[in-house]
Amino acid sequence: MLIVIVGGKLQGVEAVYLAQKAGWQTLVIDKNPDTPATGLCDHFLQFEFSSESPDPPVSLYVDFILPAVENIDVLSAITRWSQKKNIPLAFDFDAYMISSSKLKSNALFRKMKLSLPESWPGCSFPVVIKPDEASGSQGVEVINDPEALFLKFPTRQRLDNIVIQEYIDGPSYSIEVIGNPGNFKALQITDLSMDMTYDCKQVKAPTRLSPHLKARFEEMAVCIAEKINLTCIMDLEVILNKEELKILEIDARFPSQTPMAVYWSTRINMVEILGNLVLKKENHEIVQKHEQYVIIEHIQMTDHKLEICGEHIMVLNGPLTLKYNFFGANEAITNYKSGKKQWVATLIINGNSQDEVESRRQNCHEQIIKQSNIFF
Repeated sequence: MLIVIVGGKLQGVEAVYLAQKAGWQTLVIDKNPDTPATGLCDHFLQFEFSSESPDPPVSLYVDFILPAVENIDVLSAITRWSQKKNIPLAFDFDAYMISSSKLKSNALFRKMKLSLPESWPGCSFPVVIKPDEASGSQGVEVINDPEALFLKFPTRQRLDNIVIQEYIDGPSYSIEVIGNPGNFKALQITDLSMDMTYDCKQVKAPTRLSPHLKARFEEMAVCIAEKINLTCIMDLEVILNKEELKILEIDARFPSQTPMAVYWSTRINMVEILGNLVLKKENHEIVQKHEQYVIIEHIQMTDHKLEICGEHIMVLNGPLTLKYNFFGANEAITNYKSGKKQWVATLIINGNSQDEVESRRQNCHEQIIKQSNIFF
């Protein structure tokens, strides 16, 4: 089985990692020869998709394509390539066009009478501003008062492509849904921790949500998937405020971080499920094993200082490799080399209890710092 993954950044690294856990070969296509996934994949092709160049020179037999990019023009070109070569595509372009616009998706949530943060000017300050078509933490900023808002946006015209909502403080959660209309499966819920720029720095599973909120979250996610006629995968992120789950965003594309956490907690492999779905393999059931506890986190080591950071650090340091039993962590995706002063890693640590995982995590950090002190 050969899977083509278009895009070698965060989602691409995640997809390559899980494809290889399924025992599949991977070909990454990206315009950047030093993109992070090049250190993990089996094959790499430097190529830039565009409307003028939608047909990469791939000589290998491809079983299916998984996009790991968010550029509409590139996604359109990938879709054309898939159709021309009759290669199954694990991507729902129509659903993505809804989820890629916060204005469109928020309008959908309101129509469905789902709960989301109040919109300005119907809410008080502080408020959070988000670009309409950006994903994750890109462009997210908290504004504390009207003067600061009007200083940033002196004319109302500049607000046309901006989402402004009440700022809510509380724990965040994510869930993925996979399937087709009438046959959706809500997967494991994960708990998210953010850095100061609202970029996810840590994912934990299983969730600490109460059973009734878990059921509500799963129901909400499947209802949205049905409403947008999803045919592959989407994730839904919410924030808990006063015992109410409020929707932050949906993304109808392959995510990063959470699939890895779900895999290590349940052994459910989202890339494998997507492959079986688009290849129309019958009698493939999604079986969740007993939930183990897991922490996925991103660290940055600078001289003797270990810092937990948002996932953006993982795309700034070139090709990454997979290391096993990394200073006590089960695995790490990293650019670490012995004696290197500055490096980054995504640590994967699991165990039979939350206490065991936290203890292993603390021990891993201590070993990393100790090793740093030996070299420097």
